[in-house]
Amino acid sequence: MNRAEFLARLQRGLVGLPTTTAADIVADYESHFADGLAAGRTEAQVAEALGDPDRLARELKAEASAKRWGQEQTASSAAGAIFGILGLGAIDILILLPIALPVFGTVLSLLIAGVAVFVAGGAVLVVGPFIGVPGGALAAALLGVGLMGLGIFMTGTMALLTKWLIDATVWYARLHYRVVKPALEPQSQA
Repeated sequence: MNRAEFLARLQRGLVGLPTTTAADIVADYESHFADGLAAGRTEAQVAEALGDPDRLARELKAEASAKRWGQEQTASSAAGAIFGILGLGAIDILILLPIALPVFGTVLSLLIAGVAVFVAGGAVLVVGPFIGVPGGALAAALLGVGLMGLGIFMTGTMALLTKWLIDATVWYARLHYRVVKPALEPQSQA
């Protein structure tokens, strides 16, 4: 593979990143080619030493989305970090997906259940005194307030657990990137 093919594949893989970030990355890899050519290596040798440009793009996008999650912890940056990590490769997906999907699914369902319990508590609080709940209006009001408190507790706990899970996923991505990064850098020939 020559310089133009490598850089074109890298640029295609970086689609979705901010244009300035992608341009900086491509310029960095162009300088790798220039340095390699100055050292007497061919474009094919430099491209081989740099590795697969598609894999590089996936790893760089995952690292960028992990950095974004570290800077702004929003739902979109969390989704970007998770999908960036899942994009690292099929082996990672085969290992991470069977663990992550049930855990995230359980947490999300308990989060939704917490909201539902809160809404049900509000309904009991408002409607309970008028429908003749056993124990009277005071029991209905206390039951409604209790359910609302339980809903707030469930929602808050699951939101906190969701943040911890996303942080753990980002930590995994950074660990993966640190392990793979030495294999991506050009090896010095002695």
